[in-house]
Amino acid sequence: MKLADADILILPGLGNSGPGHWQVRWAERMRTAAIVEQADWDEPDLDDWVATIDQACRLTTRPVVLIAHSLSVTAVAHAAPRLPDNVSGAFLVAPTDVELSPAAPEEVHGFRPIPRDPFPFPSMLVASSNDPYVSLERAVEFANCWGSDFHQAGEAGHINLESGHGPWPEGLLMFTRLMQRL
Repeated sequence: MKLADADILILPGLGNSGPGHWQVRWAERMRTAAIVEQADWDEPDLDDWVATIDQACRLTTRPVVLIAHSLSVTAVAHAAPRLPDNVSGAFLVAPTDVELSPAAPEEVHGFRPIPRDPFPFPSMLVASSNDPYVSLERAVEFANCWGSDFHQAGEAGHINLESGHGPWPEGLLMFTRLMQRL
């Protein structure tokens, strides 16, 4: 699938993606991309986040590809069974293990349990070997349950601005591979 043929919905995690974050940079560079705004970035409500993602997908008539980071990966897992048929794929980066990670803040505990059902659309999950919010083993488990292709990003932390991932060109190459598959 060509980028120009899809609506790219970018889903930031807890606290939103600030200036310089790879998600913001991608939204600025991709003509068909938009960041989905949640009502509350700091005190997330699972039902609100899922409904917002679902509504954003339904407001477009073109194929949708989701780009989720951190807590939004879990939100996509919750939303997947109810999303409309125009969702063609998802690029899932650095999921937060809201069940087992001691680093996961209390604000995300409402996203428990993490669904394990396969997604009704193709996806790719990218995780690093030293992410404080998810172990590599758990990330592989999530990918296997969801039917996602898995890519290990090496020692990349939480794949955010704090871990040195502003532009993140390697991620853009991975996303391109997913788009070619769709």
